[in-house]
Amino acid sequence: MDRRNFLRMGLLGAGVPLAGIVGSINGVSWAAVPNLPQTAASIASPIANPIANPYRNLLILIELKGANDGLNTVIPYTDPLYAQLRPKIAIPRDQVLTLSEREGLHPSLNALMPLWQNKELAVVQGIGYPNANLSHFRSIEIWDTASKSDEYLGAGWLARTFAAVPAPAQYAADGIVVGSNDMGPLSGPQVRTIALADTRQFLQQAKLAKPDGDQRNAALKHILGVESEIVHAASKLNTNYAFKTEFPKTPFGNQVRTAAQLVASNAGMATIRLTLGGFDTHAGQLGTQAGLLKQLADGLAALKDVMTELSRWDSTMVMTYSEFGRRPKENQSGGTDHGTANAHFVLGGRVKGGLYGQAPALARLDGNGNLAFAVDFRSLYATVIDKWWSGDSARILGGKFEALDLLKV
Repeated sequence: MDRRNFLRMGLLGAGVPLAGIVGSINGVSWAAVPNLPQTAASIASPIANPIANPYRNLLILIELKGANDGLNTVIPYTDPLYAQLRPKIAIPRDQVLTLSEREGLHPSLNALMPLWQNKELAVVQGIGYPNANLSHFRSIEIWDTASKSDEYLGAGWLARTFAAVPAPAQYAADGIVVGSNDMGPLSGPQVRTIALADTRQFLQQAKLAKPDGDQRNAALKHILGVESEIVHAASKLNTNYAFKTEFPKTPFGNQVRTAAQLVASNAGMATIRLTLGGFDTHAGQLGTQAGLLKQLADGLAALKDVMTELSRWDSTMVMTYSEFGRRPKENQSGGTDHGTANAHFVLGGRVKGGLYGQAPALARLDGNGNLAFAVDFRSLYATVIDKWWSGDSARILGGKFEALDLLKV
């Protein structure tokens, strides 16, 4: 039995709500620390001396799993083809939250409007890649690894980023995955990744990790070495911060609370990934998507509030992504099938709010009835690597992709 399966079985058998070990020291578990009071001032910087540390800027990724329908999220409400292609599921014009003379948001995204009005929300349209793959499994693999559609890479784009420029050793982890067993862009042999669902339960069960035992067995010695890393990371976490922010009582709201606990712990991490699933809306899309988008918007609004409370909003970038978009034409089941180009959100205190990319060209669909893309998804990653973390995206992504001008200097 390998180390990953050994620790997964052991920790899950003990009731730990987290994924197993991935990579060399991934899936690191945390143990409890003394109940020390914290203030926003004490956690504003993730390390004592942030100079020359690009990862003082936090990235929060939000995967909209199953592929959110971008056309009913960012709506071209003045284009007559929109209603023609979607006679049953088009959002009525009088319900659209206006962004411009052509585009608006789904009404369930109302909680995002203050961010838009404060110019802290960037809406990027037309995101995709050449020769799009419409398989859930393969397309999310392409997004996670930043590969070409016919290229297979063994490590995620974030894993490669941290391999090229390591996060500070005193950080509890390079990245933390909340609410999922899939490491996604953090998959890789050298990255330090923690996966968890609930920090308080996680802390209680992580006390089981004890770096002692028979060192003569090589496999066991390796496992115990990983557990030593667990205990090291454990010493950095504190979940006793008393938030003023109110979190939505939804599954995604719980993930946002967990992310806030991680940031408030001042344990140090470069990225956190959250997941909101259920977007594969082949049937009955109207009600399903409306509920999911409300969860997303309410959670993002709470995330903004809590990061402001923790004095971290200006050093946090939030980015959504999905494996692909959905077809412009509705199907016979009141839903949409797998498509290509999509719209996504980037939020933060240093984000230059506005519309980016290109609005969907509904009059110029391809032979399969799909949208042409205008912004390569790897340009989003180049924006993170080059502009947010001052890195070299061409080295990480295997080519030059133009970073988007959506961050304040």
